[in-house]
Amino acid sequence: MKEQRSIISLLLLIVLCTGCSKGIIIKNGDLQLEIDEMMRARLTSLNNSTSSFHNNFIESDALIATEFTASLFKLTNVSEFKEGNTSGYSLTGTYNKDGFCIEKHQKITIPENLEKILLIETYYINRGSKDITVNGWKMNELHIDVADTSVWSFQPTSTSRRMDWILEVKPGYYKKNFLGMNDSDYGGGIPMIDLWRRDGGIVTGLTEKTLKMISMPVQWLTHDNHASIALTYESKEGREILAAGDTLRTYNSFIGIHTGDFYEPLDRFSRYMETQGIVFPKPEPEAYEAVWCAWGYERTFTIEEIIGTLPKVKELGFKWVDVDDGFQIAEGDWETNSRFPGGDKDMRRITDAIHQYGMKAKLWWAPLAADPGTKVLQENPGIKLKTQWGSPQYITWWDSYYLSPINPITEKYTNNLLERFIVTWNFDGLKLDGQHMNCCLPDYNRTSKLEYPEQSSELMPTYFQNIYEKARTYKPNAVVQFCPCGCAINYFMIPFMNQAVSSDPTSSWQIRHKAKTYRAISDKLAYYADHVELSDNGNDFGTQIGIGGVIGSKFTYPKDNPNVRKSYVLTPEKEKLYKKWVSIYNDKMISTGNYINLYDIAYDKPETHVINKDGKMYYAFYADQWNGEPIELRGLEKRKYTVCEYTSDEKKTYEIDGENPVITPYFTRNYLIEVY
Repeated sequence: MKEQRSIISLLLLIVLCTGCSKGIIIKNGDLQLEIDEMMRARLTSLNNSTSSFHNNFIESDALIATEFTASLFKLTNVSEFKEGNTSGYSLTGTYNKDGFCIEKHQKITIPENLEKILLIETYYINRGSKDITVNGWKMNELHIDVADTSVWSFQPTSTSRRMDWILEVKPGYYKKNFLGMNDSDYGGGIPMIDLWRRDGGIVTGLTEKTLKMISMPVQWLTHDNHASIALTYESKEGREILAAGDTLRTYNSFIGIHTGDFYEPLDRFSRYMETQGIVFPKPEPEAYEAVWCAWGYERTFTIEEIIGTLPKVKELGFKWVDVDDGFQIAEGDWETNSRFPGGDKDMRRITDAIHQYGMKAKLWWAPLAADPGTKVLQENPGIKLKTQWGSPQYITWWDSYYLSPINPITEKYTNNLLERFIVTWNFDGLKLDGQHMNCCLPDYNRTSKLEYPEQSSELMPTYFQNIYEKARTYKPNAVVQFCPCGCAINYFMIPFMNQAVSSDPTSSWQIRHKAKTYRAISDKLAYYADHVELSDNGNDFGTQIGIGGVIGSKFTYPKDNPNVRKSYVLTPEKEKLYKKWVSIYNDKMISTGNYINLYDIAYDKPETHVINKDGKMYYAFYADQWNGEPIELRGLEKRKYTVCEYTSDEKKTYEIDGENPVITPYFTRNYLIEVY
C-alpha cells in the first residue's frame, strides 16, 4: 500500500512539473496574466476594445547582485490556494548558475470584489553555499506598445521641480520617481505608477501599509516601440548580504489593467488599501466652506490689516479666515513676535474679531521645522532629526532644521503648541504647510528609539495623526488642512487630514488633475483649490468650482502691506468678479457632490470633469478655445434634460435629448453647465 501511494505521489509530481513547464494563466475580470516556464510574464486585457499591451513575455522581476542578475527562474512548482473569499496561486522557481542557487517564491492573489488587479508577494531564498551581495531588486516591470507618438502617465512623486503628476511620455523619456527624499525637503508620493493609451492602460504599485523607499521608473527608449513601468529597490549603501539559507523579502505589490485614465486604478487601489487599514477621514462639512487667506499681506501683516479686511471678506461670502505665516518669532518658536505686543491677547483679538463676524479662523503652521538658534532647539537638544553622520538635516526652503517626527520630545512640544493654537488662541482649524512635511530622511537620533532609521519616514504619518486627533479633541469640527507645497501627497498622510489642497499649483491644469487624483483616492475628502491668484491669469474660478474644489483667495483690501512683493488689492473689477463666483460657489456647493469618472483627462477633448450632486449633473469643460465642435454629455439616461449655463450672467437654458446628448458650445477657457 505504501509503495502504491509512493507511485501515485511520483506521478502527481511528474504531472505538476510537466504543467509547470508550460506556465500558468491567471485571470481577474478583464485582466489576464500569463507566466511561462522561466517565470517571465505577459499582461493582457481581455476587453475587446483594448489592443495587446505587449506580445512578448517580459523578465518582469530580477534579483540584482554584485555577482549576477537573476531574472530567469525555472518554474518548478505551482499550487492553487483559497484563503477566505480570496484565491490565487503560489509559484516557485529556481535560478542555478555559476555555483549560485536562488529560489524564487511568488504568491499571486485575486482580491475579493476587485477586478482587474492582482496582489503579489515575492521573496528569494539563497539555497546555495555562497553569500550573495545584493544591490537591489526589480519587480512588476510592465510594457505597453505605443503606435502613436506618445503615451500618458501618472507619476505622483516629489522634487523641487514641483512637476505635474500627469505627464506625457515620448521616445527618449526617463524618470526615476523615487518615493524617498529627492531634495533636502522634497520627497514622498503615492505608491502607484500608471501608463495608458487611448484604449487602455497598465498599472503597478505597492500595497504596503507604510511608505517604502522604492523607485517607480517610467521609461521609453528612443528606438523602442513601447514604454515601461516597474518598481525598483536599491539596497542600503548599495549592498546587503544575503547569506546562505537566508531569505530576502520584497515589498507587497499589485499589478493591474484599466480603460480610461488613471482614475479607475487609483480608486481600485485605494478601496483595497482601506481593507488593509488605510482608512480615509469622514467628510467634515466645515471643510467645504469658502476660504479667505491673509497671505496676500505676506509675512509682515499687521493685526489691523487682517481685522480691517474682515467686513469685505464677510460681504463677499467667505466663511473661513486663514491667518498665515508671519505671526511667529521663528519657525520652531511659535510664540507671537514683536508685532503682537500683547502676546496671546493680541492673537485672541484676531480670532475674536473673526468669530464676531460669524466666520471661522484657521492658523498657518509649519510643524517639524525649527530655525537654528531657536529656543526650542536650545532647550531640547534631542529633538532634531539626525543623519547617519550625526549632523542635523537642513530644510532648505525654511532655512531650518528637521525635527525628529517619531520622538517623545517632539510629541510633547507639539501637544503644547496645539493647546496654545486651539485653546488659548481659539483657532478653529490648522493650515499645516511645507513640503518638508511629506517625507523625511532616515533618523539616526537615539532619542527617537526607532527600531531602524527608516522608521522615521514610515511612521511619520503617526505624527500628523496625533495633530489631527488632538485638534479635533479640542474642537470636534476642526478643519486640518495638509499642504505639502508642490509635492505629490504622501499617500499615508491622507487619513489624518480633512482638507486636501492643490498645494501651490503652478497652473490651472495642476489644480484640475490634482483634484481628480484626490477624488479617486477619497471622493468625500474636501479639496481646497488654493488661492485663485495661483490659477491661470490669477482668476480661474471656473477651474476651482468646476472640478469640485473649495474656492479661495488671498486678496488684500483696501490696500497692500507696504512690504509685499506683489499686489493683490481687490480692485472694483476684481470685486465684481469675486462676488459673482463666490456667490455661485455658495449657492451650488458642487464641492460636496460625487465625482463621476466619465472622461479621460488626457485623450478626451475638451478636458471634461463631471460632478453629481442632488440628482443634477455638473459638467465642466476646459480648453483654450472651443469653436462649436460637438461634445457628448456622457452618463445621462435616455430622456429629456434641461441644460443651464449656471455661470453665465444670463443663466441661459436649453434642452437636450438623452438619446443623443450632444452639445456644440463656443467658449474660451471653460464652459460650466448644470444638467437636470
